[in-house]
Amino acid sequence: MDVISRFCKIYTDICQVSPDDLESVYGKDIVFIDPITTHQGIGEVKSYFSNLLTQAQSCKFDIADVFVCSKEKDSRSKVTHVVNWTMRLTLKNNSKHITLDGTTQLGVVNDTIIYHKDYYDLGEMVYEHVPILGFVIKKIKGKLAS
Repeated sequence: MDVISRFCKIYTDICQVSPDDLESVYGKDIVFIDPITTHQGIGEVKSYFSNLLTQAQSCKFDIADVFVCSKEKDSRSKVTHVVNWTMRLTLKNNSKHITLDGTTQLGVVNDTIIYHKDYYDLGEMVYEHVPILGFVIKKIKGKLAS
C-alpha cells in the first residue's frame, strides 16, 4: 500500500488511530500547516493529534478526490498531491457536529509525506460555533452573498 493509500485509510476516522500510527505516513521532519498554526516534526504533529483525540468523539474524512500533480524537473513546489475532502467532526464535550469541506496539499518523497497543508474555512470550523460571534459572522456572510 503506497503512502497516499495509507493516508486515506488513517483519515477515514482519525479517532480510531493512535498518534504513533501517523509515523506510517509522515516523515520525521514533516511540516504540517493548517489555518491555525504550523507544526514542524513528527513529535509536534503527534502532539497536535493527541490533543485532537482528547476533544473529538469522531473525526471522519470523506475523501472525494486525490490529484497527482505533474512534477516538473525544475519545479520549486513541494506539492505532489492535492486531496479534496469533507470532514465530519463530533466533539465530546457537547456532541456538536461540524461538517466542513477542505483541501490538503501533500508533498511526498520516497513514499513518505514530508509536507501537509490544509485549506478550509476557519470561520465555518470555529468562529461560527462561538455564541454571538457566530451570529455576527453568519450575518456578514449573508450580506456579502446578497
